[in-house]
Amino acid sequence: MDAVSWEAPDADHPARRAARASMDAAAGGRKEEWLGLFGPDAVIEDPVGPSLLDPEGKGHRGPDGIERFWDENISRVREFRFRVSDSFANGPACANVVSITTTLDGGATMTIDCVTVYTVDESGLITSFRAHWEPDRAIATLTSP
Repeated sequence: MDAVSWEAPDADHPARRAARASMDAAAGGRKEEWLGLFGPDAVIEDPVGPSLLDPEGKGHRGPDGIERFWDENISRVREFRFRVSDSFANGPACANVVSITTTLDGGATMTIDCVTVYTVDESGLITSFRAHWEPDRAIATLTSP
């Protein structure tokens, strides 16, 4: 089974390409490749607003903030499975309806149902990644091995 299951419209669009590349690099644990997808002033809001991952809700900004987000969050996931069920691309952005299943060390799994919005610049680098999901709903799916 592929780590990224794309069951949505897939007409070529720069933000859609960036979204797919981001999911693929995260699922493959390829940190440098993933970091290279972001522009120098990029921001990640995952989830949007205050949360345990971002108590002030201001996002993870610039190369240092985005690398820290990888180190503190993405690197802790042993396995990702992305299922994209819908995708809307227009202007410089793409919004995807995604179900992300993560397997953590020890085998626990959690599913995050969300809408992710990728915005890119003229060269196709991600300037903004916003993930809209509810942590309480995701935690409710947490299962132990």
